[in-house]
Amino acid sequence: MVPYLADPSTTLLAHGIGSQHDLPISPFYAFAGAFAALFVSFLALGLLWSTSRFRGDRSGLALPGRFQRVADAPATRTTLRGLGLAAALAVLLHLLLGPDDPAHNPAPGAVYVLLWVGLVPASLLLGPVWRLVNPLRTLHRLLAVALRRRAPDRPLPARLGQWPAAVGLFGFTWLELVSPDPASTTTLLIALGCFVVGQLTLAARFGEKWFADGDPFEAYSDLLARLSPLGRRADGLLVLRNPFHGLDATPERPGLVAVVCVLLGSTAYDGYSDSPAWINAIQTSPLGRTPTATLGLLGSIALVAALYCLCAAATRLVSGPHPRPLTAFAHSLVPIALGYLVAHYFSLLVTEGPRTVIMAAGTDNAPEPLPPLGPGGLAALQVIAVVTGHVLGVIAAHDRSVRLFPPAKAVAGQLPLLALMITYTIGGLSLLLN
Repeated sequence: MVPYLADPSTTLLAHGIGSQHDLPISPFYAFAGAFAALFVSFLALGLLWSTSRFRGDRSGLALPGRFQRVADAPATRTTLRGLGLAAALAVLLHLLLGPDDPAHNPAPGAVYVLLWVGLVPASLLLGPVWRLVNPLRTLHRLLAVALRRRAPDRPLPARLGQWPAAVGLFGFTWLELVSPDPASTTTLLIALGCFVVGQLTLAARFGEKWFADGDPFEAYSDLLARLSPLGRRADGLLVLRNPFHGLDATPERPGLVAVVCVLLGSTAYDGYSDSPAWINAIQTSPLGRTPTATLGLLGSIALVAALYCLCAAATRLVSGPHPRPLTAFAHSLVPIALGYLVAHYFSLLVTEGPRTVIMAAGTDNAPEPLPPLGPGGLAALQVIAVVTGHVLGVIAAHDRSVRLFPPAKAVAGQLPLLALMITYTIGGLSLLLN
């Protein structure tokens, strides 16, 4: 849910789902269309796509040299870091001095809408933007200069990979979806204070490279940026590229599956947490609201992860052993996660985002959010986003499969992945339509 909205009547609309039980679209046609799209895509790829076509970070059309120089200029980087630090300080001031009322304090909206949801379109359009504006990177550099500390040369343990980011993402989603009062200025100050101290302490130990894997928002932005048409080739040049090439270049590292499963599982939990059955379960649970909700969030993430692990094991049985059974196809989950994020949070961004900006500008009487689409348009957008994400996942998985497996086993090796996509599709559409 969206816990910081002042008017309960707008909660479901800004939540991005609308009224789940009244969306004006037939579940039969939605499921039929989704299954048809997946099966047609699978059959067409099996017949027409016999060799790998994606080249990762080796592909792309280089942008003009002038654009490259401006983008990489120290002045540009300094300006972006300054803007990120200024925005963070503004949020901090609103938390410290503003009212403890999300209807009149833009800080909760800045964290839960502009940062969490706004990073989706920003990363898709511009690449890994949070890496450029991350205020924690700037603070780390300023502290290193002030304390005259040399950059530490301790390497991060390779086995950690992106596990720290996965843990951080779970912590943030727990704060938003489970904690008793997530929009409270006190709650946000404590959470952000602990986060900042922890991140800067670990960066002091491992150096600035910590943020690439340890900052959950950097990992989140970088992962979504894999689908951006703007990227960098292996030679460092900025290029325009087919987003599938960027997706194919996703590093296969420990923790990658965990990051994607946290995104998928937490979005799924956010979808069913408003259902009457779950609300009743929380209210009647002998454990209490917060422990029960925590178990629900963990269970949702664990279910997504378990299904993927079963799929990886089945793929290995069908196609034979390969060295990276879990991470080899993890990149194919990124478009699915993106589809769920778009379906789930589109309304939230376009309604609460502008209202948050208006409040931050000093206007006390920010208008109530208005729906960007009618119920029918919103339902169609949500279904299209979910189905498109799964179709793109099928394409990414197929290209990786024909690269890894012998031709005789490439198509058969994708059957577990197709079953996984269908299962995820059923779950995603059920959250939207039932």
